[in-house]
Amino acid sequence: MQTVTFTLFHFQGVRNRLWAFSQMGLQPFRVGVADGLTFAKMLGTGGGNGFSIRPNFGAYAWLAAWDTEGSARDFFSTNPIFQATKSHSSEQFTVFLRPTAAHGTWNGVQPFQPNADFDAEKPVAVLTRARIRTRLLHRFWQYVPQTSRSIEDFAERTFSIGVGELPLIEQATFSLWTSGKAMKDFAYKSPHHAEVVRKTRELGWYSEELFARFMVIENG
Repeated sequence: MQTVTFTLFHFQGVRNRLWAFSQMGLQPFRVGVADGLTFAKMLGTGGGNGFSIRPNFGAYAWLAAWDTEGSARDFFSTNPIFQATKSHSSEQFTVFLRPTAAHGTWNGVQPFQPNADFDAEKPVAVLTRARIRTRLLHRFWQYVPQTSRSIEDFAERTFSIGVGELPLIEQATFSLWTSGKAMKDFAYKSPHHAEVVRKTRELGWYSEELFARFMVIENG
């Protein structure tokens, strides 16, 4: 049964931050470095709680999909690349997830295979990712920061971060919520979120987009 993991590393000090930045170019956590790893993205992070034009050079994320939970746990316990990254980081945590819904593509591929039922009363995670059309970048960034700030008003959001592969153009958000109901309340009741959804349909901001929702197996 497919398991998805989201790992966030924090780095302190110039030497460790330079080391982490260099790893982005090497893509150390790519498909092929471990048995059972079917999808992997090393991601930079942005400031704030969502899409951001400000990079954070002190934190990097790794998103991965595995054919089984056992494959993932074996990797985190024994892989030398992961252990080396941990040694450079000041702290890190990994969330284990099961997909409950997914639509859209990431670089032409749908990496997530829903295999769990959505439960509105249990904690959930949400991943959104988009490639923004270059000609619409200016208008996009006029609207999105308001939505990113508005998420801070929802106490049921326990964690959120903006991540991406290509600054300004390829952006994603990852968020954790106390329950599926809380997540849906934000999605449907936030006026800022509703405005961005309307603008997306009206202007066609994205050349590619993906949405995925997950059941949280283990947090941290």
